[in-house]
Amino acid sequence: MARPRLHDDALRARLLEVTSRMISADGEGAVTVRKVAAEAGTSASAVYALLGSREALVEAVGEEGFRRFAGHLAAVGRSDDPAVDLRALGVAYREFALADPHFYRVMFYRGVSPADGDPAAAVDRPTFRVLHDAVARVLDGAPAGRVLSAAVGLWGLVHGLVSLELAGLLPGDEDARAAAFGQAAGAVASALLSH
Repeated sequence: MARPRLHDDALRARLLEVTSRMISADGEGAVTVRKVAAEAGTSASAVYALLGSREALVEAVGEEGFRRFAGHLAAVGRSDDPAVDLRALGVAYREFALADPHFYRVMFYRGVSPADGDPAAAVDRPTFRVLHDAVARVLDGAPAGRVLSAAVGLWGLVHGLVSLELAGLLPGDEDARAAAFGQAAGAVASALLSH
């Protein structure tokens, strides 16, 4: 008879969820293997068996956030209308952040610089490439620098709006905030994408 697995994917997912909430609430410095294990209802040895170290645990939270984010963006798909697709990516960005705010905060507000301190690595992430490629479709034939500039501007716009919403700084109920997001994103996107 095969030996049962003591630590499974469900426990790993729970550890990542607990860690993301801990970092989101109290910062990365608040994370200890013992605290995460206790909160997840397991042992420190389970954390080490599944993830290897505290640093690997924190890194895995960021990776899980980007994995989930990529899934939201991939669900948008691609139509014959590049402008519609680009707007849908903005909505998917917002939906992900609101659905997984703890992971979102870990992904973008960690006290550790991305990719060994290289901020340029952010534009090499597959999730940014999806945005970049959508902008390139809208700006068909535009120089690479123009496409990159517009993509970074749109990212900043959507990220800023979502960050304000997560901080509770946008007034109104869900419908009002969604409408404000759509109007602001549409107006600024038009300016960024005009030839």
